[in-house]
Amino acid sequence: MNQLSTKPTQHSSSPNRTVLILMLGIALLAANLRAPLTSVGPLVSLMRDSLHISNTLAGMMTTLPLFAFALFSPLVPGLARRFGMERVLFGSVVILAAGILLRSWSGSFGLFLGTAILGLSISVGNVLIPSLIKREFPRQVGVMTGVYTVSMNTFAALASGISIPLAVGLGLGWTGALRIWAVLSLIAMFCWIPQLRRNSQGSSVAGESITREAKAETYRRSEEVKHRNRAQGADAKSINMWKSSLAWQVTLYMGLQSMVFYCMVAWLPDILIQAGMNSGQAGWMLSLMQLALIPMTFVGSVLAGRKASQHSLVTFGSVCVIIGLAGLLLWGGSGLTLLWIIILGIGGGFTFSLAMMLFSLRTENADEAARLSGMAQSIGYLLAAFGPMFFGYLHDLTANWTMPLIILIAVAVLCWLTGFCASGDRYISATVKN
Repeated sequence: MNQLSTKPTQHSSSPNRTVLILMLGIALLAANLRAPLTSVGPLVSLMRDSLHISNTLAGMMTTLPLFAFALFSPLVPGLARRFGMERVLFGSVVILAAGILLRSWSGSFGLFLGTAILGLSISVGNVLIPSLIKREFPRQVGVMTGVYTVSMNTFAALASGISIPLAVGLGLGWTGALRIWAVLSLIAMFCWIPQLRRNSQGSSVAGESITREAKAETYRRSEEVKHRNRAQGADAKSINMWKSSLAWQVTLYMGLQSMVFYCMVAWLPDILIQAGMNSGQAGWMLSLMQLALIPMTFVGSVLAGRKASQHSLVTFGSVCVIIGLAGLLLWGGSGLTLLWIIILGIGGGFTFSLAMMLFSLRTENADEAARLSGMAQSIGYLLAAFGPMFFGYLHDLTANWTMPLIILIAVAVLCWLTGFCASGDRYISATVKN
């Protein structure tokens, strides 16, 4: 059975329980998508001193997963169609736990190899969860995307905040502080098992999680899309994302907002330490940025789902990011640092949630959403991957953070321009070049 199908299936006798189990599973999968990455930032100086590596190589701890996202994301929709979304997601969490454990052992080799492996596994959730949400909750895409992003960013913020206390306060060292996140992966594995049973029975959770009326509406829309495409001389499956100008706009927006975020995850603590903060305070500032981001990811998703065009939301988010970065550049060592961090978090929450929502809002079915997600996260994360490494290189070259921050502000401006183009009320299928 094609797991990306939007065709309605048998209605369950206990939809409320099914919905809750599915929501919990999605939330726990999402919790594993950023915590293993954001836990690294506050520990960079400890890792650098312990392993005797440069800032450029230290930046690879954030860059390697992004390269993994870029390389593996285009393959994920095909794996989901062959083996089923549920099985592929479960397998990704198993591999994630292995990667987390590996990077905490065997010195530099294990660190880099484990980081690459966990990046491959995280790319599966990045691509499939937005598509899963579109398939299972076609009328609640905004709310469920909010649940997904809130869970992901809550644990990302927690990981940043407790890394130093775990490593230094509890004496676990940087290896123990990273290794502990394998426990979260094990919890997600256990809670995803009910979805495996449904997968093995060849049924879709969509048929259990939404009402008959909603399923019928989803199916009707799918058939209308197919009929329209046939009338235009092209079947829905023949749509080539790579020939769509809109798909490229979504992709660039995804990549540029990711570049800003991962540069901050990798280097914000070091920026603040150079400005006079101690490592513990700097780690909590990174955590605060992500805490400010959390409610905005939910609000941004819900608002985006209610609007045909997201131009105003894109503008608001990008302006906040630009103001936050400019504040750090001009007054980073002042008493206003807290304000810039909060504004940066608010803007980051909006830009990230909108990037996730565009996969659903600019497509007409779950298969298109998965393929757009795969394309955007492949090229987008490849673009973003160079950010932290280049940021670290510029710091090594100039011995300060002025030039890197100026360049990051320029990236944020480009992010706004591409996001503005991508947020109009239209679909990928209408922009494909023959």
